[in-house]
Amino acid sequence: MLALPHSAVLAWWLTAWLRGHEQTDHVLDALAADTQLLAGGSALDLLTIARASGASYAGLALPVDGDPLGLGGPRDFNTAAMDAGQAVVAGTLGLVPEEQGETVQWRPHDAAPRQLPDVGEADRTLRETLLGAAGDLADLEVARWRPEAADALMNLHHRPQVEAPLGTPPRCVDLAARGLQAWAIVDLALADDGGALSSYEVEQRRGLLQPLGRAARRAIVAACSPEVWPDR
Repeated sequence: MLALPHSAVLAWWLTAWLRGHEQTDHVLDALAADTQLLAGGSALDLLTIARASGASYAGLALPVDGDPLGLGGPRDFNTAAMDAGQAVVAGTLGLVPEEQGETVQWRPHDAAPRQLPDVGEADRTLRETLLGAAGDLADLEVARWRPEAADALMNLHHRPQVEAPLGTPPRCVDLAARGLQAWAIVDLALADDGGALSSYEVEQRRGLLQPLGRAARRAIVAACSPEVWPDR
């Protein structure tokens, strides 16, 4: 099943709470589904520390090596977020998740301002890259070595359902679902070496899919970062 990263869930629901769109109990219920809590504290402490920081919203970061998407520093926060592959930025507060058994514990850091692609740019890039990837994967005979990925490409209109809190723009909910879908296609296509006969073919496949993975992450980050949301 496709699911948004823990940081995307927290960014959406924390934003809805900070902006008064969702009541505390409803937000805590949403976080309880992932058993999210502040390290050494509770889920309510997550909300409290964000409000105490003066933040009016929370946004998502999905960094990977060579692409610190959604991060602005400082170094300690960037390093922790890169190791986790995700983080939440709420004003000057950075939150990095650690999975501890059945819980997701968030560790606070200082965070600096960041630059992000806006929703329109991320949307256009995803659409264009997805079209290009479909042709590239057809050339690589994706249906032969990874039929699940081919099926996903053939069913782009069947998007995953994502639960968003009140106040989230519908356009952003749709973009998050499409980004998640594209991310899943990349994961399926790279799950193993498939039908590749050489290391060259493996690297060729990764090279063709890298732009789609990048576009998918940018789409999800923009959809879950209120500072780049459209006004309407």
